[in-house]
Amino acid sequence: MRRPRGQERPITGNRQNSWAFADEYCAELVESAAGDALRWARDRARDAGLNPVSAGSGAALQLLAATAGSKAVAEIGTGTGVSGIHLLRGMRPDGVLTTVDLEPERQQFARQAFHAAGFTGNRARLIPGRALDVLPRLADGGYDLVFCDADRGEYPEYLEESLRLLRAGGLVCFEGVFAEHRTVDSGVQQTDVLRLRELLRTVRESTDLMPSLLPTGDGLLCAVRLEQSTARH
Repeated sequence: MRRPRGQERPITGNRQNSWAFADEYCAELVESAAGDALRWARDRARDAGLNPVSAGSGAALQLLAATAGSKAVAEIGTGTGVSGIHLLRGMRPDGVLTTVDLEPERQQFARQAFHAAGFTGNRARLIPGRALDVLPRLADGGYDLVFCDADRGEYPEYLEESLRLLRAGGLVCFEGVFAEHRTVDSGVQQTDVLRLRELLRTVRESTDLMPSLLPTGDGLLCAVRLEQSTARH
């Protein structure tokens, strides 16, 4: 039962500890399985000043990709391949990851990481370029999952493109929606946080999506694209 506004359960130290424990649990579970390739990709990300997905978020992505039986996944923001490894591990053995990034040199690190993790070259299609220029070229309804981890200010536009790309029953996921706690801060915020709030509101109110906000990493917003006949009203 939903609590009345203003009577939500407070976030206690115990709850924060539980969230931290959940992320650490996944860190042990995932890191031991992923091995050197994942650790190497994380090191390259830190060297480049990037914040790759947490172990908990990576484990969630792997689980979601597996649950969806993903054969085709689109990723916006390749980075150095950390999230890509998680996604590929959850996908079908014949699945292909299409991943887009502005920085080709980062994609070279990702390519090395994918190879080191044991994935053949035909498992990943790496496309350099701005996401909003590349996404319109991808096939309508051709993807089981779309993962977004790039320019937070463009997330609402990524959502629009994702709805076109996803098959019915497919998933869209957005990393970093907490914006290091700024999204829920009542103070004056920059444009990127305002755009995240717009995204959260749009996803929650959409009749085409069934959403959930996972408190892992820096916040992972996920939503299933509903069949038209089962959309909520």
